[in-house]
Amino acid sequence: MQKSIFLAKLIGPFLAVCGVAMIFNTDAFRVIGEEIIKSPAFIYFAGLFALVAGLAIVNTHNEWVVDWRVTITLLGWLCLIAGVVRLVFPRFVETLGTSALASISNSWIAGEGVVILALGTWLSFKGYGQQSAGSKRRGGK
Repeated sequence: MQKSIFLAKLIGPFLAVCGVAMIFNTDAFRVIGEEIIKSPAFIYFAGLFALVAGLAIVNTHNEWVVDWRVTITLLGWLCLIAGVVRLVFPRFVETLGTSALASISNSWIAGEGVVILALGTWLSFKGYGQQSAGSKRRGGK
């Protein structure tokens, strides 16, 4: 459970900040996405980072349980798969990204930001809320 709480404290705020950034900077995220898709080097480095993050999570937290902790495991596997796809199939990523950016609106980007913010907030609550609840129980209060 300690690994789950640690990872929730790490991933939760990260996702929450990314979600807020997406909500308030939809135009910038569209431009960033277009620049990344045009650059094989960006796709490659994004793949490396996603692969390393995914492997780190999966190797330390591959817990298939029926509670909130499985979310962390799923995020780890999604990162791992996304990293492999970017490294092995960069042209596919470029084609998929180009068609996705051409068909989505800024409100769609903001909507994704809301979902990411909600997930980050929920994970933050699980991480930080679990610790303070455990501290209160140990302290006898």
